[in-house]
Amino acid sequence: MLRQKYEDVIAQTVVRIMVPFVQLYALYVLAHGHYSPGGGFQGGVILAAALVSIFLVFGYEAALDRLSLKTSVRLCSIGVLVYAGIGFICLLLGGNFLDYGRLAPVLHVAPPKARSLGILGIETGVALTVMAAMYSIIMDVVNSETVSDKADTDDEDKTGEMCSGGE
Repeated sequence: MLRQKYEDVIAQTVVRIMVPFVQLYALYVLAHGHYSPGGGFQGGVILAAALVSIFLVFGYEAALDRLSLKTSVRLCSIGVLVYAGIGFICLLLGGNFLDYGRLAPVLHVAPPKARSLGILGIETGVALTVMAAMYSIIMDVVNSETVSDKADTDDEDKTGEMCSGGE
């Protein structure tokens, strides 16, 4: 049931128009996360919400055309690697884990600017991970729901009625 396309022209048009603006807002929340409320987690959830709205209106296959589950897993891994990579670079440069000031010689900027760029890098990694994980969870739930629905109908076809627990 959830895999089917929602056949409403108005809903499809609204989602088609709104998704780019929602994605732009998510990038704004991500970019201004170290100056104001928001950041990687919130930006990632907003990006995932944009993808889920595509799924809800255009269907499961259209959502997978935009972002496959395989790509989602890769993005999730890349986000974790970005986060950990920045931390380990700081360690290699003689600082603590996520001591962004140590990135100044590598980035050729002053330490305050290096801290700002380091935080932005971390927030970007978090956003990628959260967006991909939320999208993957929702798509997996839909996929498992359709698999269990198929198993229920297979059981019904074999017995002529729905299988019950112990009866």
